Amino acid sequence: MVDSVVDKLAPTDISSSSSAVKLYGTYGILVSTVAAILIPILLSLMVMAKKRTKQRGVQVQVGGEPGYAVRNARIPELIESPWEGAENMAALFEQSCQKYAKQKCLGTRKLVEKEFVTASDGRKFEKVHLGDYAWESYGQVFDRVCNFASGMIRLGHDVGSRAAIFAETRAEWYIAFQGCFRQKITVVTIYASLGEDALIHSLNETEVSTLICDSKQLKRLAAISSKLTTVTKVIYFEDAGNTDANMSLDVDNWKVSSFSEVEKLGQNEPLTPSFPSKDEIAVVMYTSGSTGLPKGVMISHGNIVATVAAVMTVIPNLGSNDVYLAYLPLAHVLELAAESVMLAAGCGIGYGSALTLTDTSNKIKKGTPGDVTALKPTLMVAVPAILDRIREGVLKRVEGKGGLAKKLFHIGYKRRLAAVEGSWFGAWGLERILWEAIVFKPIQASLGGRLRFMLCGGAPLSADSQRFINVCMGAPIGQAYGLTETSAGAAFSEWDDTSVGRVGPPVPCAYIKLVSWEEGGYTIADKPMPRGEIVVGGNSVTAGYFNNKEKTDEVYRTDERGIRWFFTGDIGQFHPDGCLEIIDRKKDIVKLQHGEYISLGKVEAALLTSNYVDNIMVHADPLQSYSVALIVPSRQVLEKWAQGAGIDHQDFAELCQRNEAVDEVQKQLSKVAKAAKLDKFETPAKVKLLPEPWTPESGLVTAALKIKREQLKSKFKDDLQKLYN
Repeated sequence: MVDSVVDKLAPTDISSSSSAVKLYGTYGILVSTVAAILIPILLSLMVMAKKRTKQRGVQVQVGGEPGYAVRNARIPELIESPWEGAENMAALFEQSCQKYAKQKCLGTRKLVEKEFVTASDGRKFEKVHLGDYAWESYGQVFDRVCNFASGMIRLGHDVGSRAAIFAETRAEWYIAFQGCFRQKITVVTIYASLGEDALIHSLNETEVSTLICDSKQLKRLAAISSKLTTVTKVIYFEDAGNTDANMSLDVDNWKVSSFSEVEKLGQNEPLTPSFPSKDEIAVVMYTSGSTGLPKGVMISHGNIVATVAAVMTVIPNLGSNDVYLAYLPLAHVLELAAESVMLAAGCGIGYGSALTLTDTSNKIKKGTPGDVTALKPTLMVAVPAILDRIREGVLKRVEGKGGLAKKLFHIGYKRRLAAVEGSWFGAWGLERILWEAIVFKPIQASLGGRLRFMLCGGAPLSADSQRFINVCMGAPIGQAYGLTETSAGAAFSEWDDTSVGRVGPPVPCAYIKLVSWEEGGYTIADKPMPRGEIVVGGNSVTAGYFNNKEKTDEVYRTDERGIRWFFTGDIGQFHPDGCLEIIDRKKDIVKLQHGEYISLGKVEAALLTSNYVDNIMVHADPLQSYSVALIVPSRQVLEKWAQGAGIDHQDFAELCQRNEAVDEVQKQLSKVAKAAKLDKFETPAKVKLLPEPWTPESGLVTAALKIKREQLKSKFKDDLQKLYN
């Protein structure tokens, strides 16, 4: 390819032709000759540089627990804050607002119209018509934060007690969050989809006195008010068309106020702020929990600020020209950290939701642009499940068009994929421009058309989905690894790393080391790469679990140098360039009857790549010699197969029970398992197809869409038993 490009750039004959002399002159001939020699050399050097391994992390001595540690070598010491004087979240936000006072800060779409549509089965679905984004500047948002902070105290909130935010992601969520910090109030964050028992447990355990929530949560709170022992004040976010929301919460001894009332109260009677120290607890963040009741992780101001400072060094050219789309739950540490990074860097944040994300999202009225179309973001965060769905959606549209469009897509995809994985010139040269113009621009428009960087976290991303986004969206994906217990800060892949399946080197606020897990067969002496349990240490490691010293002592340790470490339970391996790869999880490994070890998470990740699978839980009984699986099949794919195979059925539930459908899914899973090089005992021998999707509201998956294994095992106990019988 390099030769063909050079042929097009160089004159055909520059040595003796008199016409060439007339056309170029002696100087022109000299320049052309030099160019003909140098261009292929330069291109070859670029290709070689592309292929040369870049050292992204180096080993360091960390002391304490034995293991293997690497860190980003660009930073001489672990980062604590983005700049001097920003050691807590309140100070960081105030200084950012002063610096970017006139820049766009928070944007929200106005509700134009709401209607309900009745489906063929009688169910009603809400559809909304949303307008353009209306923006508030950093200066305006800062004023609202100050007003809310003063209003909270004027309302009677005791700074010695905690406030909780129990709401979906929106601008007021973050304004309330920052407002609490200006008066040293610790915030308890709770998923809006959390179940009743978990909600009661979270509020009572942390002794919350002021609860901030969506107006639609008021009726739900009224139903459990007698079980909430410490709540005395409720502040609700107003919603269009629901101005009398407080009338639905008639509870003795509860003072109910709207968000705007609290802001006005603080505006009329402002108070001097009281900033916290970096070691004070900023957030008690309740995880959605895959087992039992959720645990509250105590995150200090210093933890969040350190993660913010570290990530700001990793995302290239981050600044006020960027626009970020916020739609994941702010009660999840990934979204909270991401928005905090954006606000520290002066970016604009436009709020949306998973149900209104694209032009074809479930809640969007036909003809109304989705959030990505209206906002045209340059930056996004996504969890793997969402990226998998984007990939499936694009492929379904391509298959639906067929013909020349389908052929062009697949040719273009193969060429661009080869370029991303190999040639520098193919990745950034003329061929890229050609294929993007012909094939990929319409696909990129589905996410606004301006996306330049995407962050993925929450769970491992499949290689196929990562490459698909790289190619079709023309944007690098920064895979991140972190936990609530590490304030989201652990590892982050760099923008120029084109490898797949890895999460990059440690972020510059943390160390990562591996500790041998002999029982599972993973040791730091393994060849060709050291393997073991991933242990994170440094400034992002949190204080522990609220009111749970036993569990804290089990997974947190502080070494003789004062470095605090968190034992993640994940199994990883370090590549020679210092990048981490997640390969297993201790809790997901089951020993079968004949001694074989099966990693449930590994098998699930492999089988999720099947077009037939929307979600899956692999189950292994230690007393048996094989595994089984519960599968939520892709409705569109399975129904299309049934139509082609002539399988009659009344509805999707009946189709999932048909032996022919089960056999077809089983056959396709076997093909995927073989391609993924799974052993025979790892491939589920029997499967059960379930027609209803698993949602956070059902309690079967977390807010980040990770399966809740224990809840699924409990709900489908009889089905699992029948699969073995």
